[in-house]
Amino acid sequence: MKVALVGATGMVGEVMLKVLEERNFPVTKLIPVASEKSVGKTIFFKNEAIEVVSMQEAIDMQPHIALFSAGGNTSLEFAPKFAAAGTTVIDNSSAFRMDADKKLVVPEINAEELTPEDKIIANPNCSTIQLVMVLHPLNKKFGLKRVVVSTYQSVTGTGKNAVDQLNAEISGDADAAKVYPYEIFKNALPHCDVFAEDDYTKEEIKLMTEPKKILGDDSFNLTATAVRVPVQGGHSESVNIEFENDFDIDEIRNILSETPGVTVLDDVQNKIYPMPLYADGKDEVFVGRIRRDRSQPNTLNLWIVADNLRKGAATNAVQIAEYLVKQDLV
Repeated sequence: MKVALVGATGMVGEVMLKVLEERNFPVTKLIPVASEKSVGKTIFFKNEAIEVVSMQEAIDMQPHIALFSAGGNTSLEFAPKFAAAGTTVIDNSSAFRMDADKKLVVPEINAEELTPEDKIIANPNCSTIQLVMVLHPLNKKFGLKRVVVSTYQSVTGTGKNAVDQLNAEISGDADAAKVYPYEIFKNALPHCDVFAEDDYTKEEIKLMTEPKKILGDDSFNLTATAVRVPVQGGHSESVNIEFENDFDIDEIRNILSETPGVTVLDDVQNKIYPMPLYADGKDEVFVGRIRRDRSQPNTLNLWIVADNLRKGAATNAVQIAEYLVKQDLV
């Protein structure tokens, strides 16, 4: 099992290496790939030093699977070249997510849609993954009518330079290089990704479109506001869900408690609820603050938190790869 990791020296790439090792993915040859300036550098995997290679060298090695986390432009250019060489690409960028010919996969929800012909598979947006992990079982039982989501997204969602900006500002460095248009420390920016023509950001548009594709259901309405907060890791979401049918709060808790990959933390009397501190380094999606909306019928409020670099990116991609291997699809 030859596995290429494109973007091996980046923030998500480093977590992918860690997840591959932790989950004991059956790698017989790891092929780390990065930009030309990183070619020749060394990364470590299972205590072995491995040299970073160029994109073309990796394609020529014909890996069985290529995990991509190097940005949309890189994916658009090189993912088809890997696929043409017979490699199955799992892409963490937004390049192929809404492509009608590409599957958008969260393994717990729709991995069974995958076939050997799927040579480029899209990994969803980090905020989308944690959202649909909760929406999916509730939609099956009660039917989604409308979803309103507000995010509180950590700076790791932007990358290493954003983490550097936050830490520099915390330390009082007024001259720190800025990734964001404003300071992020002691602030909250209602501005994740770039603005589109209708004044929604691309992050908000991802949240409004990707869940429908993953769930295979476009019958419900969804709107979003995405906010960047001075948290180093872990995305949080405040979610309001209107269902077609009424529900019982205890049944909601039971359904979510029995959902693989979801952990319920919902005991407010003992101050137990999801927080990024709890999600750090974990693969579960945490949900709490589960309560009925007092303002209208059949409506629920809840709070969702997950580590955006793990289940929101690296772990979900590796889980897709695990499914492909288990089902002999590569």
